[in-house]
Amino acid sequence: MSSLFPALTDGPADRPALRFGERSLTYRELAAAAGAVAGGLKEVRRVAVWATPTMETAVAVTAALLAGQAVVPLNPKSGAKELGHILSDSAPDLVLATPGEQLPAPLAALPRLDVDPSAGAAAPGSLPDDRARDPEDPALIVYTSGTTGPPKGAVIPRRAIAHTLDALADAWQWTSEDVLVHGLPLFHVHGLVLGTLGPLRRGGSVRHLGRFTTEGVARELNDGATMLFGVPTMYHRVAEALPAAPDLAAALAGARLLVSGSAALPVHDHERIGAATGRRVVERYGMTETLMNTSVRADGEARPGTVGVPLPGVELRLVDEDGSPVTSYDGETVGEIQVRGPNLFTEYLNRPDATAHAFTPDGWFRTGDMAVRDADGYVRIVGRKATDLIKSGGYKIGAGEIENALLEHPGVREAAVTGEPDDDLGERIVAWVVPADPLSPPALDELADHVAGRLAPHKRPRVLHHLEALPRNDMGKIMKRALARG
Repeated sequence: MSSLFPALTDGPADRPALRFGERSLTYRELAAAAGAVAGGLKEVRRVAVWATPTMETAVAVTAALLAGQAVVPLNPKSGAKELGHILSDSAPDLVLATPGEQLPAPLAALPRLDVDPSAGAAAPGSLPDDRARDPEDPALIVYTSGTTGPPKGAVIPRRAIAHTLDALADAWQWTSEDVLVHGLPLFHVHGLVLGTLGPLRRGGSVRHLGRFTTEGVARELNDGATMLFGVPTMYHRVAEALPAAPDLAAALAGARLLVSGSAALPVHDHERIGAATGRRVVERYGMTETLMNTSVRADGEARPGTVGVPLPGVELRLVDEDGSPVTSYDGETVGEIQVRGPNLFTEYLNRPDATAHAFTPDGWFRTGDMAVRDADGYVRIVGRKATDLIKSGGYKIGAGEIENALLEHPGVREAAVTGEPDDDLGERIVAWVVPADPLSPPALDELADHVAGRLAPHKRPRVLHHLEALPRNDMGKIMKRALARG
């Protein structure tokens, strides 16, 4: 296998690699810093990284991957109970952190190695050669949010990282000339693998905002950045800011690629950004366990509301409830997405039962995501099997398309849709709406007619709740189980 980061040894040494605020490292400086950190990891099997959105995190993960250690990124917002579970389950040998960073009590007993990105300049270490590493060696152990129990550690091999980043390079025409800007957290696949390791594998540059702001996006895109990665809440803020921010509109208009992920971007925000900038936002679809599965290609058709086509090397199919493949790709028939390919994780750490349950006997991973597929291969996610597939009046209905329809109503700022038991229909559709004007919220009949006129009468909401805000997690995804609990 080739190196995960060939540019550290073969690319232009003075090319900028990382920038966090006013701090930056060239490829030469990153190689020296990573080599210095890797020198302290020679007898280590697995390392935890206190994954703050900082230069230190990027250097720590790069160093550990080059040295062959499996990295366990830790969310700095994790509570003591969750953090304790992750540490006992993954059993790291030490934790990498920023000098002076105060770590919580569960980490107190773990040996610590501070990461100083400037240390390599004074005493550069020998950069490990990772080309002989087994592609199946664990690279990351990323803990997924458990819906019915503690988080599970998805073991992601080196092979999956390399394949996903190379497949995205093909889909997005991603090169060493690209400069990526984002403000994503670094404990998750989106910000860490795509947003940090991606530019480094290409030999390009990443500029991390630290904290996402539309002003920061405008500044960096107007100063040579070519790509923007974000989640829907970030693009929603962009859409809201555009009417009063001509510099932001100009910045987005000049970007080569705008990418949204981690949740569906409402069609309404697609349209607002497109109208103000003349640019489309590309969506892609992935999971912790699969990294990236599909994407709208940079040279493909703009089709808001879809996540594009399978990436090179990825097999994707839809299956019915009985496990039989869906044969009608008509843009209407709903099925569960199953995927197979070199982008997949190898196992849930210490959970052979959960691993076996996640795969079919012939090796397809059960994603739990529901979708429809067009005849030309484009995939449109309609929701999670557990929370977003509503069976009402004999129909299978995806919550996502109703949410998009609700968001097109001028009286709706945010919307979520769930199902609840109904003696007659099986399930009735429930809308949770944040009004655009809290003093004049839209009524149920008004929204039901609005949805029925855009989709179909059986997809109209039967119950309406007005909220001040929707509950969301760190990646901006709506926590529908919290809604259902009231």
